[in-house]
Amino acid sequence: MDQVYLYLEVIGRSILVYGAVIIAFRLAGKKHVSELSFVDFILILLVSDAVQNSMVGENHSVEGGIIAASTLILMNVLLTKIINKNPRIAKIVEGEPVLLVHNGHLLKKRLAEQSLRIEEIHEAMHENGIAKLSDVSMAILETDGTISIIPKEKK
Repeated sequence: MDQVYLYLEVIGRSILVYGAVIIAFRLAGKKHVSELSFVDFILILLVSDAVQNSMVGENHSVEGGIIAASTLILMNVLLTKIINKNPRIAKIVEGEPVLLVHNGHLLKKRLAEQSLRIEEIHEAMHENGIAKLSDVSMAILETDGTISIIPKEKK
């Protein structure tokens, strides 16, 4: 019975940590979920190491690790299903796209709110074969952290 209690504790701890990490990364912004920079990669590694002990507690057994990993996978599957069925929850968890450039004009306040640098807009422009900001109709920070560039129509 003590073993069952320990496993249930691992499940409960894993659920709490999963929720806390989702909230933390949501508050950190979309930028941290797109293509990872070196700094973002280090953050992910350190966060995973930091939360590992909080999930398994004193249970350092293989079974405890498997239960924690299985719980995290199950939580991810369930949350994905909920997000796909409920747009309001999707908006809370994933956020909404954010307009960063409109008709060639940089929306600096929104860029600052999203902790983005102008260089990141330029990088996305270059990936789309656009050299000048004035040639951009819209730049949108998508919910997955990528920046979509919509060029102005050529006259």
